[in-house]
This record gives sequence, structure tokens and C-alpha cells, in this order.
Amino acid sequence: MFDFTTDADLPKPELYRQLVQACEAITADERDPVANMANVAALMAEFLPALNWAGFYRVLEGELVLGPFVGRPACIRIPLGQGVCGTAASDARTQLVEDVHAFPGHIACDAASRSELVVPIIRAGQVLAVIDLDSPDLARFDAEDAAGIERLAGVLADRI
Repeated sequence: MFDFTTDADLPKPELYRQLVQACEAITADERDPVANMANVAALMAEFLPALNWAGFYRVLEGELVLGPFVGRPACIRIPLGQGVCGTAASDARTQLVEDVHAFPGHIACDAASRSELVVPIIRAGQVLAVIDLDSPDLARFDAEDAAGIERLAGVLADRI
């Protein structure tokens, strides 16, 4: 049984260090990618304040397909290159969006979302999935958040 708790008021580098450490611990001995994504979605929701959605979209047969998440029901399929998630997957680059309503082609799965951070999970040059974080707050995410989630994606690249 794992019991991961943290103080959301920690400085971001320490908060993300603890999140990555928890991810490493909970996924270390598990080979099932869905189980690992499910637990990490729960960890992100637990560790990161001011989120209304935290989870994964998997690259399957040339599109993104909804994976494990914490939050309201979401879009099931997203074409590569469309919306924030599809752009992150097709470009293999992190997308940090301060105001989703200003992002061309934004796909609104939850009307409450105002900012978004999407980080691709890449193994051997291939995007396997993306980590998607949504917040009801404008400009919720910054470069420290992006760097922290990119470290998390690096751990997950060999565990999903």
C-alpha cells in the first residue's frame, strides 16, 4: 500500500522532485502501462494544486485516444495536430498554454478549463502518449511546471 502525501505550498522544484520520486516508486515493479498511467494520474491530481483534469492520451493508430485520468469526462479521440494535445503529440514538444481560448483550434472538453500543459512521452524518438493537465485558472502553468512534468514523462517513457 502506498500513501503519498505532499504539501502543495512547497516550492515547485521540491514539489516536482517529490512527484517524480512517488512516480518512480509506484511504477518501478509494474509492467502494465494502463495501471502505471492510472496511478500517476492519481498522483498528479494529489500533488498538483488548481487542476480540474490530470491524465493521459495514448497514441494509437495515428490518433490520440483517452487514457487514465482524474477529472470530468473527456474527449475520447483527438486527431494528431489538432488542439493542444494533438499539437504536442504531432510536434513532439511541450505545449504550455496560458489561455486555452486563445489557442487556435483548441478542443474544449471541459468548459471550466482555462489553461493547459501538455507534455509528450517519447521513447526511441516515438511519441507514445501525452500527459495533459488542465486548470480552471488562467496562466496556471509556467516553465517550472513544464520542466517538472517533462521529468515525469522521462520516467514514464520506459514504464508505459
